[in-house]
Amino acid sequence: MNEKQLLEMINALPPGRHTIAIDGRCAAGKSTLADSVAGQIGASVIHMDDFFLPMHMRTPERLQEPGGNVDYERFRQEVLPYLGGQEDFSYQAFDCSTMKPGEWRRVSAARFTIVEGAYSCHPKLGDYMSLRIFMDVESKLQQERIKKRNGEERLEVFLKKWIPMEEAYINAYAIAKKADLILKEK
Repeated sequence: MNEKQLLEMINALPPGRHTIAIDGRCAAGKSTLADSVAGQIGASVIHMDDFFLPMHMRTPERLQEPGGNVDYERFRQEVLPYLGGQEDFSYQAFDCSTMKPGEWRRVSAARFTIVEGAYSCHPKLGDYMSLRIFMDVESKLQQERIKKRNGEERLEVFLKKWIPMEEAYINAYAIAKKADLILKEK
């Protein structure tokens, strides 16, 4: 991955507040990159995993929709109006133990905000970002990382469910092709 390229792009942005979206395949290093870059530029980070789709919204129709397994409605309500603002704000993070929004997370007003995670460039969120980054990863490395992070049983769930859903979203909306920068883990 070439973090240096991303930092150069960020430093070239005009004065003012900016949002950087880091989308891409699972286990490609989106969270790691976001945390590293945020530490270097003093950015706030918002995780798309905090907008996982609650059970009551998981209809067959919704899950057939490319990118439909993210709660883009709540993201539009709790995050989008405040990005680029002068004041801190909060949003509810999804709680996997209850399968619904839980704790409130505070986002500090900063010159840069990074929204990281699959679906961060979903067209239903609009064109809110100054930079679009796409993180790619070779399949073998992706599987090794998922297995290490989530275990063998969860790897099967990723292979059969989550990865196909992400691929449908990436392909349907040409997410990688619309990126300002593509970074690939090999």
